[in-house]
Amino acid sequence: MRSRGWLTKVPAITATFWVIKVLSTTIGETLADYLNVNVGLGPAVTDGIMLAFLVGALIMQFRTRAYTPWIYWLCVVLVSIVGTQITDFFTDTLGVPLAVSTAVFAVILAAVFTIWYRQERTLAIASINTPRREAFYWAAILTTFALGTAAGDFATEALNLGFRNGALVFGGLILATWIALRLGAGQVLTFWIAYVLTRPLGASLGDLLTQDKDLGGLALGASATSVLFLVAIVVLVVREQVLVSRHGVAEKGAGPNGGRGRDYAWAGAAALAVVIAGFGLSLAQGSPQTTDTQADVAQDTVTASASGGSAVAQPVHPTTKLGNLGKFAVIVSDVQTKVTQHDLAGAKTRVKDLEVAWDDAEAGLKPRDAAKWHQLDGQIDAVLTALRAASPAQADCASAVGTLMNTLNKFDGV
Repeated sequence: MRSRGWLTKVPAITATFWVIKVLSTTIGETLADYLNVNVGLGPAVTDGIMLAFLVGALIMQFRTRAYTPWIYWLCVVLVSIVGTQITDFFTDTLGVPLAVSTAVFAVILAAVFTIWYRQERTLAIASINTPRREAFYWAAILTTFALGTAAGDFATEALNLGFRNGALVFGGLILATWIALRLGAGQVLTFWIAYVLTRPLGASLGDLLTQDKDLGGLALGASATSVLFLVAIVVLVVREQVLVSRHGVAEKGAGPNGGRGRDYAWAGAAALAVVIAGFGLSLAQGSPQTTDTQADVAQDTVTASASGGSAVAQPVHPTTKLGNLGKFAVIVSDVQTKVTQHDLAGAKTRVKDLEVAWDDAEAGLKPRDAAKWHQLDGQIDAVLTALRAASPAQADCASAVGTLMNTLNKFDGV
């Protein structure tokens, strides 16, 4: 039965809804990565913090009696983070293949829908007006983000799509879903298919803006992209709140003052503003230039010491199928030198630059050669683990860094 005093708890499915959904996906992933890598909280602490925030936001959402845009979209952002973290935990920590994760989350989502329908006899989005229906709704939302992350990463990695092709492919699939709806396909089915697909689409668009220009991106960086998307989200959510307060949830997308024509205009304007601002900021930055004076040296030689402190010149031209890895070779060289000099504290500080740079470049590098990327990623993790041990051993650190440097050398021209 419907709870007394409850109204529809979710927004009308309009163009604004989809634009905010795509933008919030990118914001969520960027924030989680920033806390995990840049701030240095690590995956466990970041996961705990985001889960706690999600629980708090959902408590607020369930205590409301009608759709409240800022609370609803806060929940969506946090669900996007936690859903992504669940997939990353399966993939990175447990080593579960993306194909398996995709299949598992698809089965879980099917189970959620089956139980939801058997209990409520409807999956209609407009019917989210009881606590139990809302619980099913958020369970489905969380699972779609986990499934979207796994399926998107699997498709991108298996097909070597890259973020540019990924944006086109996933955008095309969403367009095909919309066409299917117009041709008579079920609204519930097409809604959830599109909802899953917006996760990899948002990630691809975010990567397009954040990745370096030598990787095919616009080099805005995570911070500038997050601010840009956040401003667009705030503007659209504020407008949502005004319309809902004036006209109600259902009417805001159909009435004369908040009609679909104006909704398309606002959503289109927000999306266009993001695109124009992104390209404008990218052009203002000019061509990518190397700021580290050691980078030029790294293209020809890397001075390293295998033992005892004597310098040995090792040819490193880390231009592989992954691309030019020179900036990573510079940092590895610095870390190796500090380890050789028994300056483990300095090496630990410097290796943070490697962690951040490698994480930032993942979306651009990984699709080019997933096998080589995973090999380097595992060896970088080994270096981080050795240097960040409670009592780091110089021999262990030297071995881990040496292995990583040797792999960079071996990848020369491969």
